[in-house]
Formats: sequence, structure tokens, C-alpha cells
Amino acid sequence: MSVALSPPGFLAKNRLGKLGLDRGLQIAGVVIGILFLVVTMVLPLYAILSKSVENKDGDFVGWTNYLEYASNPSLLNSITNSFTIAIITTVIVISLALMTAYALTRTCMPFKGVVRVLVMGPIFAPSLLPAISLVYLFGNQGVLKSWLMGESVYGPIGIVISLAFWCFPHAVMIITTALSNTDARLYESARALRTSPIRTFFTVTLPSIKYGLISASFVVFTLVITDFGAPKVIGGQYNVLATDIYKQVIGQQNFQMGAVVSVILFLPAILAFTVDRWVQRKQVSLLTARAEPLVPKKNPLKDNVMLLLCLPVIITIIGVLGMAVYASLVTFWPYNLELSFNNYQFDLMDGGGWEAYYNSLEMGLYTALFGTAIIFTNAYLVEKVPGINGLRTLLHLGAMIPLAVPGLVLGLAYIFFFNSPSNPLNSLYGTLAILVICTIAHYYTVCHLTAVTALKQIDSEFEAVSASLKVPFYVTFWRVTLPVCLPALLDIFIYLYVNAMNTVSAVVFLYSSNTMLASVAVLNMDDAGDIAPAAAMGVLLMFTCIGIKLLHWGMSHLLLERTQRWRNRSAT
Repeated sequence: MSVALSPPGFLAKNRLGKLGLDRGLQIAGVVIGILFLVVTMVLPLYAILSKSVENKDGDFVGWTNYLEYASNPSLLNSITNSFTIAIITTVIVISLALMTAYALTRTCMPFKGVVRVLVMGPIFAPSLLPAISLVYLFGNQGVLKSWLMGESVYGPIGIVISLAFWCFPHAVMIITTALSNTDARLYESARALRTSPIRTFFTVTLPSIKYGLISASFVVFTLVITDFGAPKVIGGQYNVLATDIYKQVIGQQNFQMGAVVSVILFLPAILAFTVDRWVQRKQVSLLTARAEPLVPKKNPLKDNVMLLLCLPVIITIIGVLGMAVYASLVTFWPYNLELSFNNYQFDLMDGGGWEAYYNSLEMGLYTALFGTAIIFTNAYLVEKVPGINGLRTLLHLGAMIPLAVPGLVLGLAYIFFFNSPSNPLNSLYGTLAILVICTIAHYYTVCHLTAVTALKQIDSEFEAVSASLKVPFYVTFWRVTLPVCLPALLDIFIYLYVNAMNTVSAVVFLYSSNTMLASVAVLNMDDAGDIAPAAAMGVLLMFTCIGIKLLHWGMSHLLLERTQRWRNRSAT
């Protein structure tokens, strides 16, 4: 019996062919990723910039629109109002978040687990919900109206309170992470030198978390200055940049002036983003290989005092969310306080009905599925593909752009770009697909950074060994990279789903009669005076997001228990 042997030249040619195919697929993947970001981010932003220097006939007019904006005192005053609200809210949020994060990481206070869960409550609610709740608490017929001592909640007071409530969990998460990465030896040295606790806090704790504080400050500042929901519901006559865009586009159909305000709103957001990136480059590693983790020791006096300090924060969170739930069940505030589900009959209201809720569920699912696949694949191409450094760098820089773009600006940019008759993608306008694409683009950066962080933990030797064994890169990606990064993939999925359910600013200009979303329905019902049904829809969104998170937690536990057993074996 004879055995046919392939000539060495044929084998070498076959291997080179496989390597060439791999390289071609990798380059094609990076190029497609760049094109996706160009189409979904760069070109729409260019469209809005072009619109800001055109008149209604589409003729170039240069700075005329900007000069007209600067000559209007009411519009120009919105810039001052936006910065005032953003600065005040940031100071309040960072102060309270630092106290709460310190209590969670540096003390053994009672009920720490309960506090940790309750602190995250606002993150599951749309930004409009706390504003609606404040109307019932401190509005003209609010139960606690006298607490404001004659001041009105409709204005800067209401905006600051509602946005501080909504931004609080984001700041707590960032500062908690900063406080968790601390070397215990620093504090042992302070105790050995008999340094007082207060001096230790100012000389050891604060310097070690300064970059986390700065990052949290810029995150909160950007969230506040670009938010649209709270100022729209409770701002009254107090104009800010975000509401000015809405009024110019929806109220006056003045798209050119709306583009001008969008560009102006884009500037502080990109400034905050740039400074934050610069600060992070200055950050050095505080947790070295020789570091010892800091484990808080029981101190009954300190623990109880921190619990007492955290109580007002927890009571506020429970009170605001609880009031929203109660208001959604009251038959007719404040004359008939009998509880019923009448406000949940959304098909009888002017807000899109139950179909809007089902659209949100569908849009959230598509956003999470396609967004996770696209973002993780692009992150893999950025982090794990050797060579083609120029294209990879371009893809990574493109992934950073969405973090500096306010949702309202992105939504308006999509109108100018996708609604253009000359655009071959014009057919997407008014469909659910454009809402999915816009939402993925809006939340792209955070997910990209999460994926890159997970991929950095995988040694590059996996790809090197696969290449030496002539295994195609996509096989390694499917059999090694995806299973190892499954926890990060699940986190990205739930992040996109929850944010897609609650987003307002990014989609408020893009929905049609067939693609109304629940978060936009809350806004429309509030505009129509149906405040109780608006609260009901907001509460439904909040509980839906909590339910999705619990389902995600359960499924993650089962999946990770089956696919991540190697972690436990390596630990033992």
C-alpha cells in the first residue's frame, strides 16, 4: 500500500496562503470597524457642523448663525445657566459620593451590603423619573412643598436635586474603585508615626485617590451639562443648552440654530473629555506587586457615625423612588389618593401606549446583541491583531469619540446625515434600526474600554502559539478569547440593554409613529399634562431594568459556573 505525500513546496504555499488569508481578514475587519465609526459618528458630526454655518436654503453663511446666537441674551444666558448647574451639582455629588464610597470601603459599618445595593438604585431609572418625583414632593401641590421655604422647585433647585440624584451612582462607582486600590502599608506607616485620622485622610487618602476624584468630577460634569430629561421636566423657564436645542428643533423648526447650540454644547463636553484623558495619563500605579490590600478594621464609633452620615443619602434615594412608585398608583393627585393601576392604562394616554414599551424592549435587545458583537470584535482587532499599527490606532481613537458627544447632539446629527436624500442609507431613517445604531454609537466608548481591559488580561502568547500552529485567528477568537472574556461580554450586554431602555436624549429626534419608545413616551405624557401616567411608565422602566439585571445575574451565574471553572482550579 502506498501513501501519497504532498511535496514540501505545496505545504509551504498552503501555509502562506492561510497566513495571507488571516492577515487579509484582519485588515478587512479593522477597515470595516473604522468605516462603522466613520458612518455612525464622524460623518453625522460633520453634517451638524456644516448645518451650523448654512442658512435655511443650504447656502454657506459662515459665522452668521453664531453671531445671531450671541446677540440673543436669552439664548446666551443658557450657557451661564448650564455651567452654573453643572458646577453646583458636581460639587454636591462628589462630596456625597466620597463620603459614601469611604463608608463602603474603609469601614465595617452595619448594613453595608444593603447600603451598597440601595446606592445603585437611581442608575436603573431614566433621568426624567427623579424630576417627576420631585414635582410630587415639592411641586405646587407637593407633600413637602413647605420645606423649600417659599422657593420653587421648578428651576435650578429642581434641576440640581434631580441630576444630583441621577448622577450619584456613577460617581460612587468610580470613587469606590479608586479607594479599593490602596496599599495598606501607607496607613500602617501613618499609625506608626501616630498621625491623627484626620491628617491621614488629607495626607494619605485624598492624594492616593485624586485621579479618581478628578475623573468622577468630569464624568458628573459631562452628564449634567448634557442631560436633557431633568431640565425639560422640572426646569420651568430656566433655560439650559440641552433644552435650547430641543426648543429650536421641535418648537421652532430652526434646525440651523439647533445645530449652532449643539456645537456649543459639544465644546464643554469635549473639553472635559480631553482634560480627563490628560489626567489619566498622569496617573501612576498605586497598587504594586508588593502592596498589601487594605482591610478595614472594626471601630464601633467610626462605623456607626459613617452609617448615620449615609442615612440621609439612603433615605433620599428611597424617598424619591418610593414617591415615584406611589404617585404612579394614586388615582387622581391630590384629590383622590385611592391606589389603583389606572395610570398604567397607557393605551388611553397620549404617549405611545404599551407599544412604546414593547418597542423599548425590542430596541434594547437588538442594541445589546449587535452592540456587544460589534464593540467586542473591534476591541479585539485593536488589542490583539499584530502589525497594521496605524489602522489599529485609528480604530481606537475613533472608539473614543462617542464619550465626548452628548446624546442630544448625536441624535440631531443623525437627522442631518441620515435624512439627507443623497445619502444611500436614507432608508434607515424613521426605522428601529437607526435607533439601535444611534444607541450603540452613543454608549460605544465605555463598552470598548471594558472590552479592551478584559482583553489586556489575556497573554499575547495565545495568539503567538495559535499562529505558530497555523490555527486561523478567528478560531482562537472563538475558542479561547470569547470564553475567557465572557464576564466582560455579559457586563457589556447588560450595560447596553439598561441604557437603551432609559435613553432619551439620543433618540428624542429620531423616533417615528411606529418606533415610539417608552422613555420618550414619559416625556410626551409629561408634556401633555399626564404626569401620573408618565411616572407610571418611568416606574415600569425602572422595574424592568431591575428585572433584567436580576435575570442577567442569574444567567451569568449559571454560564460562568460552567465556563469559568478553570479560574477556580488555577486559584487552588
